[in-house]
This record gives sequence, structure tokens and C-alpha cells, in this order.
Amino acid sequence: MPSPNTSGAKNVLGTELETCNTDPMTGFYRDGCCNTGGQDVGLHVVCAEMTADFLEFSRSRGNDLSTPMPVYQFPGLQPGDRWCLCAARWKEAFDAGMAPKVHLEATHISALEFASLEELQRFATESH
Repeated sequence: MPSPNTSGAKNVLGTELETCNTDPMTGFYRDGCCNTGGQDVGLHVVCAEMTADFLEFSRSRGNDLSTPMPVYQFPGLQPGDRWCLCAARWKEAFDAGMAPKVHLEATHISALEFASLEELQRFATESH
């Protein structure tokens, strides 16, 4: 079961934000949580489960999430990995019919600035 974060941040359900993933380590701050702050201009707040279709969609939009980039502590993602996605990218994928599943308990409340709770719930998956 994912452990709660220590920042006091809330998820889209209004409860304490849970850990998204630690293998690979995700989050803008590489703390396993989809926390955000002033430096996170991309708002990496949606805890999404990668699919081959979404990874290809993201690559086609100029954001290759499959290729490792060690300089950014980025391991490269595979289908099944959970990752803190940019909220705008998730919404773009949603609008194109390519959205990956979302772990609501681990998705930061600020994601609601880009997508409605109902949209996110349509793609909800179990967090554990």
C-alpha cells in the first residue's frame, strides 16, 4: 500500500496525497509523489500508469518518455510504470482519446485546474 507523503498536499479527492511510485522514482522532486511547487512549471501532478499507446502518443507530441535521460535522473518508462505526468499532457491525451489510467489518490489536487474530477475518474485505477 502506498505511503502518504509528508508535505501535507491534497489529492483530487481532497484527502492526503499518496505516493505515486518509487521504482522508478517519480515526481518533479524525485520523492515518489506528484507534489508541485514554483519550480515545477510543467505541473507534474497526474499519477498515471503508462501504456504503450500513451508512450507513443507522447513521443509523437515531442516528449519521448521511453528513452532514458540520466542527466535528468530519468530512467525511461515502460508500459505499467506509474509516473507523475504534466497535467496539460494528460488532458491533451484525454482530448485525443489516448489518456492513460490515473491513480486518483496519488494525483495532486492542482490537476483539477486542467481536467475535471469526472474526467479523471473515467480513467481511475486502483492505487494499490
